[in-house]
Amino acid sequence: MPQVTRGVRNNNPGNIDYNPRNQWQGQLGPDPAIEKRFARFDSVENGIRALAKLILAYRGKDGMPGVGGAGIDTVREVINRWAPSGENDTESYIKAVAASVGAQPNQPIDIRNFRTLIALTTGIIQHENGSVPYAPQVIAEGVQRALA
Repeated sequence: MPQVTRGVRNNNPGNIDYNPRNQWQGQLGPDPAIEKRFARFDSVENGIRALAKLILAYRGKDGMPGVGGAGIDTVREVINRWAPSGENDTESYIKAVAASVGAQPNQPIDIRNFRTLIALTTGIIQHENGSVPYAPQVIAEGVQRALA
């Protein structure tokens, strides 16, 4: 039987760190016996919603000088923010998600576009969990909740 990843087990397929200041829809309270670092959600759709909401919030942050336009608007900038190089092979993460999105790593993308945001979240889910164990409708529902 395949091992269930932490992200899948926590309904947090983006492996978002728990922070009590974040009042994510459907976020469960901490339970150190189950999980010390990462957020847990009552449904995968709410975990995907939080993932997509964070990506949308990145858009208003300062981007990387000489990459894309103003703010965070490229796969490289999103993943550099999402998965710091101190904990991740960020360059391989960027390449994998850029392929998922169908864009070059430094190419500006419209993060608020439904299809683009689905591709970004799907690429992150794939990289964080080693697979995408959710039906496309489940991911679309979480992304739609983020855009609402």
